[in-house]
Amino acid sequence: MTTIIGYTTIPLKMTLPREGRELSKNINIFNLLIILALAIAAGVTSAAPPPAEQSKEQIPILKYENEGVNHDGSYNWNYETGNNIIAQEQGEFKQGTNPDEGEMEVRGSYEYTDPDGKKVVVTYIANKDGFQPQGDILPTPPPIPPAIQKLLEWLEAHPEENQAEENKVR
Repeated sequence: MTTIIGYTTIPLKMTLPREGRELSKNINIFNLLIILALAIAAGVTSAAPPPAEQSKEQIPILKYENEGVNHDGSYNWNYETGNNIIAQEQGEFKQGTNPDEGEMEVRGSYEYTDPDGKKVVVTYIANKDGFQPQGDILPTPPPIPPAIQKLLEWLEAHPEENQAEENKVR
């Protein structure tokens, strides 16, 4: 028996002439693959970066309010921390035309100071149209190319032609 990195290999000897040699060769290759996998795993775990240092300073919560969820589905919460993080949100359930229909509308904001000392403020609405954030930190879409803008203006000016095209049977 041979022990390599905590793995014991047991040589197999078969008396079958041809098949035995192939079986022994396959087991040796299998053992080699296992040893190789263990060596790679040991190398990967030892090469992992050290965990990031975390601040041991406790950040106080200066303000915390939480109302709801109320009987009508509405709620309201806000908080402020000692490191100038402020967040607030209100949710309201809006009834639909049928008793089984309705939607939740949420409005809120959060703000913090970025590493450069700049105040970052994001406001948002979330409703049937999805999550809609607004803030200076968010990327803006590129301008619409002139050719596409011209097409959009034409379609808006000629809705009857556009509607006729959509109504064609295909």
